[in-house]
Amino acid sequence: MNTPAIALLITLLTGCASVTPNYDAKFGDAVREAKLKMMINPDAGRNPDQVLGMDGKSARESMIIYQGTYKAPPPPVNVINIGGGIGGGK
Repeated sequence: MNTPAIALLITLLTGCASVTPNYDAKFGDAVREAKLKMMINPDAGRNPDQVLGMDGKSARESMIIYQGTYKAPPPPVNVINIGGGIGGGK
């Protein structure tokens, strides 16, 4: 065989080698750590005390109003006044 073919073969075979065992061992650690930092209390489901806050009726009504904003969003307001005067004057 000639030298360029051997060099190409060696280059292709190095692509099959795994050289990242240190990175692979810690794969996903950053995501798991970020999820844990976002939780205020991971054992909240084991707490028998009631959560203080809104009563059920108020919470239900606020959720209905909140969800209604996605069904019929408010009309967009044009704040850019291009070529026109304020108050309709010329």
